[in-house]
This record gives sequence, C-alpha cells and structure tokens, in this order.
Amino acid sequence: MTPAPPLGVYVHWPYCARICPYCDFNVVRTRGRTDEETALVEAIAGDLQTQASMIGSRRLVSVFFGGGTPSLMPPEAIARLVDQARTLWPGDDPVEISLEANPTDAEAGRFQALRDAGVARLSLGAQAFSDDQLRFLGRAHDAAETLRAVKTAARVFPRLSLDLIYALPGQTIGLWADALRFAAGLGPEHLSPYQLTIEEGTPFERAVRRGRFSPVNEDLGLELFETTQTTLEALGYHAYEVSNHARGPAARARHNLVYWRGEDYLGVGPGAHGRLTRKDGVRLASEASRRIKAYIAEVRARGVGAVFTEMTPIDQAWERVVMGLRTDEGVELDELALLPLGALKSLVESGHVLSRDGRLTATPAGRLVLNHVTERLILS
Repeated sequence: MTPAPPLGVYVHWPYCARICPYCDFNVVRTRGRTDEETALVEAIAGDLQTQASMIGSRRLVSVFFGGGTPSLMPPEAIARLVDQARTLWPGDDPVEISLEANPTDAEAGRFQALRDAGVARLSLGAQAFSDDQLRFLGRAHDAAETLRAVKTAARVFPRLSLDLIYALPGQTIGLWADALRFAAGLGPEHLSPYQLTIEEGTPFERAVRRGRFSPVNEDLGLELFETTQTTLEALGYHAYEVSNHARGPAARARHNLVYWRGEDYLGVGPGAHGRLTRKDGVRLASEASRRIKAYIAEVRARGVGAVFTEMTPIDQAWERVVMGLRTDEGVELDELALLPLGALKSLVESGHVLSRDGRLTATPAGRLVLNHVTERLILS
C-alpha cells in the first residue's frame, strides 16, 4: 500500500508586541485586540477544516506556528489547533510541532505552558548577543534576557533553534565568527543565521534612503556568508540549507524541508501561503487575505480565507529549482524535465552546480551566488 503523501501545516499569528524595523512580514501591533484574537483563532480552525476537506488523506509531518509572534498566542489556542491537525490527519508517525518565540522575560515565563500545549521545537529569535546590535535591530529584549530565555527553553523544550541576523553596520568578520561560536556554545541543535536584507517599505529601507546607515557591501556580505559556513561546519553544524545549520539529520527542521522538497503545506492565518495537491491531482498555490478582519470575514462567508491558483507543471518545475537548490539534497532532474536548462552544462563546467546520480545540487561556490544560478537555469 502506498503511504499517504506528507503534509505540513503553517499557522500564521500576525500579532507582535513591537514591530522590528527590518521586518516586512504580515504583522500588526497587539494593542489589546483580545476579541479580534479570539475571532481569529475560530477563523483559523474553520479554515483548517475546510482546506483539509480539499486534499483528503495525508501523513501529517509538521505543524509550524509562525508570525508575528506566536509565543503570544494563548496556549489553549495552540493546543486546540495542534489537536485539530492531529485529528484531521491521524497517524502513528512523529509530528514536529514548532513555534517561533522572542526572548523577552514575559514570554520565557510562558514556555512551560507552550510545551504543555504540544510544542516540542522552539525557534527562538535571539538575533544578536550585543545590546548595541539589539537596539539597532529594534528588538524588545537585551542580551541578558536572551541568555535567560535560552537557558529556560533548553530546560523546557526537547529541541531548540536560534535565529541570528548578521551583516550589521560595523560588524567585522571576527566579531561575527565570535558571535557564532558563542551561539553554538549555548548548545542549540539548530542555528539559522540570516543576512540582513533591506526590504522595501520597511523603516530600515527609509533609513537607508535618508543616509542614516549603509548596508554592508556585497564583498563583505559574501565574506560574512563564507565565515558562517566554515565556522559552523567546524563546530559540528552542517549547512543542510543556505541559511540553516543542524547538528545531524535529526536536528533538521522537518517543516522547512517540506518547503524545500516541494511537498504539500497548508497555510492558515492572515497572509499565509500554501501549496496543496487537490484530490483530483491539481497542484494549487494559496494566499490568504492579509488583513485580519478581511481574513475572518472570508472564513465566515466561504469557510476558507485564501484564494487558490492552479499551478502549471512549468510553475512547479521552476519552484523546484528555486527551493530545491537551497538544500544539500538538491532536486531530482526528473522534476525539471519540462525546463530547457540551457545553462546547465556551463554551470556544471564553471563549478556552480553538480549533476550526479539523477540529482542537481548547488556547490559551495554556487551557493554564494544562488540567485544568479537559479535565474540562469530558469531563464535559459
């Protein structure tokens, strides 16, 4: 009997106590929106039920609470949605339940309630260990709070990941390598270092336009990226994806692998995206209404908060190139049969990709310029 295809569930919780100046996610300030939050939980539950009816039997592998700041969710709401997902797709296989959190003292005190609600893997937004850098990033916590939160999380959750941001103004190669070694010394099984990107429409983008600070130049950015890879590899963290490093295969984020492997994921919550294969085999891309009130109204009216678009086979192949080459697994060439891949030979010869045993992977040199590599493959 063929096993049911794997499925991940993404729950977007849009509320934040403070909005960081680099963030371009779909987020809003909390500001006492208790009634709205209650209505949103009901809408997410209804949306989850409706979308489940579209796809049928699946093998649930992950539930990821992102945002926003989902550690601000009522723990009973998290438990309800976890139980609902397990009921909709019952099975004996392990299910990775992850949640993003900020290391403020108030949230760290809630960690046990989140664990009791079913969360086993915490992704903690440390971002930096310098008070000056945290102030620059607009974070609500300082370095001391981060360390307290890490220690609490390590006691409470079986699995812990830390998010970090680098390529900050004034950050040198040596300072960044020291920060990575410090983070690894805290003992998380997983580290996700992200290079600071200046996103359009954010306060940081306006600050750069006004000359208040300058992003690091491309050469330094590449050096910082290479330092990330070599430093973490030496510390036992393998880069299984461009920005994700794990201490062994068991420490890899199963939910993120859903995205990078082109598996199905169901997105619920304002602005959530998804990729679903309908019962008739048609692959769909979903995007939910971004505004909270509109999302709630859509679910109440239609049972679902998203608009669905059919993906052509070419769309799917393009997406597999973009997502699959981010990982050390790469992508099966059979999945790319509809693409011309006219630049493949030259990219192999230049040492940017490997084509071996029916799979296409990016080399370390290719990862340095991955956007360029994928564009050449897709547009050739």
